[in-house]
Formats: sequence, C-alpha cells, structure tokens
Amino acid sequence: MANLRDIRRRIKSVKNTAQITRAMQLVAAAKMKKAQDQAMAGRDYSSQLNAVLSDISANFNDEASHPLLEAREGNRELVLVISTDKGLCGPLNTNLAKKLRAETSATADYVTVGRKLRVMLEKLGKKILADFTVKDPVPFPDARAIAAFLTKQFTEGKYDKVSIVFTRFVNTLTQVPEVKQLLPVLPPTQSDDSGLIDGDSKDSLFEPSVDEVLASILPLYVNFQVYQALLESRATEHSARMVAMKAATDNAKKFIKELTLEYNKVRQAAITSELLEITTAMKAME
Repeated sequence: MANLRDIRRRIKSVKNTAQITRAMQLVAAAKMKKAQDQAMAGRDYSSQLNAVLSDISANFNDEASHPLLEAREGNRELVLVISTDKGLCGPLNTNLAKKLRAETSATADYVTVGRKLRVMLEKLGKKILADFTVKDPVPFPDARAIAAFLTKQFTEGKYDKVSIVFTRFVNTLTQVPEVKQLLPVLPPTQSDDSGLIDGDSKDSLFEPSVDEVLASILPLYVNFQVYQALLESRATEHSARMVAMKAATDNAKKFIKELTLEYNKVRQAAITSELLEITTAMKAME
C-alpha cells in the first residue's frame, strides 16, 4: 500500500503545480492583451516619425547635419539589452542571448533592462554601465531616461555606435530577437513590421531649416526607438509566458491522467491479490 500512498502524493503535488501554472497563465494572458495593444499602437506613431526622417534623407541628405547623425570609424560599441526580470517564459531569453553573442561586438559595453541577461553578462565578466528598471505597463518617461543616458554616452564620444538588442513581437506564438542600430541614427528608407524602421519618401518643405527640424525631431526619434523596443519586449514577454504556462498546465493535466490510471491499476492489483488470498484461505479451511 506504500506504493499507492506515493502515487496519491504525486497526484496531489502535480495538481497543486497545475493550479499554480494555470493562475500564472491567466495573469500573463491579462497582461499580454494590454502589452500587445500598447506595442501595436506605438508602431503607428513610430511610423510617422520615421516618415519625416525618410523625407529628410531623401530630399535634404547633403544639407542635414546633427551630432546624432555623425558616423564614426571606430568600433567602440554600447549595447542596450532588453530582457525579462522573471523566467518561466520559454526560450525567450535564451534566443535573445544567442542573437546578442552573434551580432554584437565581443568588446562591447552594456546597458541593461531586465535581470535575466544582466546576470548572464555579469557572469561573463562584461562591463555594465547601468541597469534600468522599467514599470509595467511601460511609461514613456522610463524610456526617455534610458535614451538620454545612451545619447550622452554617444555625444560625449565615448562610443562610436549604440545598438539595441530586444525581442520583436510578431504574434502570440512568434517572437523574433533583433539587433537594431540606435546611434548614429540611420534615416529609415524601408518598411519594417516592428515599427522601428518605417516610412516612405515624400517631397516635403521644412521651415525654418532642416538642421533646426533635426534638432527637434532626432532626440524624440531616439526616445521613441527605445520606447518602442521596450513595448515590443514587454509584449513578447507576456505572450511567451502565457504560452509556456499553458503548455505546463496541459502537461500537468496529462501527467495527472497517467498517474490516476497507474493508481487505479495498482489499486485493482492490490484488491485482486487480497481476493486471491481470501479465496485461498477459504479453500484451505474446507
């Protein structure tokens, strides 16, 4: 009967786990909807900013000048890495780490958002200049503070290139890790589903001058690039966690069915064994 007790304990344990994963699935699903809506809404505004920069690039490329457009020949790179604070979201952070190692400089320095990849970078001995905490849902002032720090590092000449490593939201089941160059700003020339590079060239007239327009729009553009990357990352986090917790819940239910079947078999075998013992004893008494 000890075996039956062990199986009952395992069934109870798996049921408790299934309740936890089910609750986490529901919480993630509620957050996922808000995060997805926020990410999709941000793409429209980003597209308009990109369209203006595309116009300037197409029509006033020779006249346009700004410190954030300054291309440099060095290879000093600063990377903003946006990961998750918590786990239980499938291979999201693992895939992002692979993309980070494959497409950024081995000597790069880092600014991090999210604990998971920050811990990984610390273990690898990488230099982390700053670590930022972003609320949920993502507020624009949080993104502006990060963008201001990155811009300062670039304009002071400490780095020749600033990149963002994040996960782009495609749909609930699909998330794509990406590396985007933030600084120097590359005026967008083609469409991108992420909303980070989008816009079609148009003939436009800028007053009072292209430089003054750039002085106003480029900081906003950088701020919103960071903001949109944060929105995309947050939407992918909640989507991946909801899918992972649903899979865990389904697996737990399947495991419970298998354990219940095993329990019934063992119980039936025990009953049969007892009946045989009784029958044998009765025959022996005849």
